[in-house]
Amino acid sequence: MSLRIKAVVDKFVEELKEALDADIQDRIMKEREMQSYIEEREREVAEREAAWKAELSRREAEIARQEARLKMERENLEKEKSVLMGTASNQDNQDGALEITVSGEKYRCLRFSKAKK
Repeated sequence: MSLRIKAVVDKFVEELKEALDADIQDRIMKEREMQSYIEEREREVAEREAAWKAELSRREAEIARQEARLKMERENLEKEKSVLMGTASNQDNQDGALEITVSGEKYRCLRFSKAKK
Protein backbone atom coordinates (compact mmCIF):
# COMPACT_ATOMS: atom_id res chain seq x y z
CA MET A 1 0.00 0.00 0.00
CA SER A 2 2.81 2.42 0.73
CA LEU A 3 4.17 1.80 -2.76
CA ARG A 4 0.83 2.76 -4.21
CA ILE A 5 0.71 5.92 -2.10
CA LYS A 6 4.27 6.72 -3.09
CA ALA A 7 3.40 6.20 -6.77
CA VAL A 8 0.32 8.42 -6.46
CA VAL A 9 2.35 11.09 -4.63
CA ASP A 10 5.16 10.83 -7.20
CA LYS A 11 2.66 11.14 -10.03
CA PHE A 12 1.04 14.14 -8.30
CA VAL A 13 4.45 15.78 -7.78
CA GLU A 14 5.38 15.14 -11.42
CA GLU A 15 2.09 16.62 -12.68
CA LEU A 16 2.54 19.58 -10.35
CA LYS A 17 6.08 20.16 -11.68
CA GLU A 18 4.76 19.99 -15.25
CA ALA A 19 1.96 22.44 -14.42
CA LEU A 20 4.45 24.80 -12.74
CA ASP A 21 6.82 24.54 -15.71
CA ALA A 22 3.96 25.27 -18.09
CA ASP A 23 2.89 28.24 -15.94
CA ILE A 24 6.46 29.54 -15.82
CA GLN A 25 6.79 29.18 -19.60
CA ASP A 26 3.45 30.95 -20.06
CA ARG A 27 4.57 33.81 -17.81
CA ILE A 28 7.89 34.07 -19.67
CA MET A 29 6.03 34.26 -23.01
CA LYS A 30 3.65 36.92 -21.65
CA GLU A 31 6.61 38.89 -20.28
CA ARG A 32 8.34 38.73 -23.68
CA GLU A 33 5.15 39.82 -25.45
CA MET A 34 4.72 42.69 -23.01
CA GLN A 35 8.36 43.73 -23.43
CA SER A 36 7.98 43.60 -27.21
CA TYR A 37 4.81 45.71 -27.01
CA ILE A 38 6.52 48.26 -24.74
CA GLU A 39 9.54 48.48 -27.07
CA GLU A 40 7.25 49.00 -30.08
CA ARG A 41 5.31 51.75 -28.29
CA GLU A 42 8.58 53.41 -27.21
CA ARG A 43 9.76 53.36 -30.85
CA GLU A 44 6.49 54.92 -31.99
CA VAL A 45 6.73 57.63 -29.35
CA ALA A 46 10.39 58.29 -30.24
CA GLU A 47 9.47 58.59 -33.94
CA ARG A 48 6.65 61.04 -33.17
CA GLU A 49 8.95 63.01 -30.89
CA ALA A 50 11.65 63.18 -33.58
CA ALA A 51 9.08 64.31 -36.16
CA TRP A 52 7.74 66.92 -33.73
CA LYS A 53 11.25 68.23 -33.00
CA ALA A 54 12.04 68.40 -36.74
CA GLU A 55 8.82 70.36 -37.36
CA LEU A 56 9.62 72.64 -34.42
CA SER A 57 13.12 73.30 -35.80
CA ARG A 58 11.67 74.01 -39.24
CA ARG A 59 9.16 76.46 -37.76
CA GLU A 60 11.82 78.15 -35.61
CA ALA A 61 14.04 78.57 -38.70
CA GLU A 62 11.09 80.01 -40.63
CA ILE A 63 10.37 82.43 -37.78
CA ALA A 64 14.02 83.50 -37.73
CA ARG A 65 13.92 84.09 -41.52
CA GLN A 66 10.73 86.11 -41.22
CA GLU A 67 12.13 88.13 -38.31
CA ALA A 68 15.26 88.92 -40.35
CA ARG A 69 13.13 89.92 -43.35
CA LEU A 70 10.93 92.13 -41.17
CA LYS A 71 13.98 93.73 -39.58
CA MET A 72 15.38 94.51 -43.01
CA GLU A 73 12.01 95.89 -44.13
CA ARG A 74 11.86 98.07 -41.01
CA GLU A 75 15.39 99.36 -41.64
CA ASN A 76 14.48 100.13 -45.25
CA LEU A 77 11.32 101.86 -44.11
CA GLU A 78 13.30 103.97 -41.65
CA LYS A 79 15.73 104.92 -44.44
CA GLU A 80 12.86 105.76 -46.76
CA LYS A 81 11.16 107.76 -44.01
CA SER A 82 14.39 109.63 -43.39
CA VAL A 83 14.65 110.52 -47.08
CA LEU A 84 10.97 111.47 -47.32
CA MET A 85 11.21 113.66 -44.25
CA GLY A 86 14.00 115.63 -45.96
CA THR A 87 13.31 118.79 -47.87
CA ALA A 88 14.40 119.77 -51.32
CA SER A 89 14.63 123.32 -52.54
CA ASN A 90 15.86 124.86 -55.71
CA GLN A 91 18.15 127.68 -54.72
CA ASP A 92 18.75 130.67 -56.90
CA ASN A 93 22.32 129.62 -57.33
CA GLN A 94 23.89 130.50 -60.59
CA ASP A 95 24.97 126.89 -61.06
CA GLY A 96 21.33 125.68 -60.75
CA ALA A 97 22.24 123.19 -57.99
CA LEU A 98 19.51 121.41 -56.09
CA GLU A 99 19.95 121.49 -52.33
CA ILE A 100 18.45 118.59 -50.34
CA THR A 101 18.31 118.49 -46.57
CA VAL A 102 18.00 115.02 -45.04
CA SER A 103 18.02 114.56 -41.29
CA GLY A 104 19.54 117.97 -40.87
CA GLU A 105 22.35 117.36 -43.38
CA LYS A 106 22.50 119.41 -46.58
CA TYR A 107 23.39 117.86 -49.90
CA ARG A 108 24.04 119.73 -53.15
CA CYS A 109 23.17 118.07 -56.41
CA LEU A 110 24.51 119.65 -59.56
CA ARG A 111 22.44 119.53 -62.70
CA PHE A 112 24.02 118.95 -66.03
CA SER A 113 22.26 119.83 -69.19
CA LYS A 114 22.01 117.22 -71.86
CA ALA A 115 24.03 117.82 -74.94
CA LYS A 116 21.87 118.77 -77.90
CA LYS A 117 22.35 116.70 -81.00
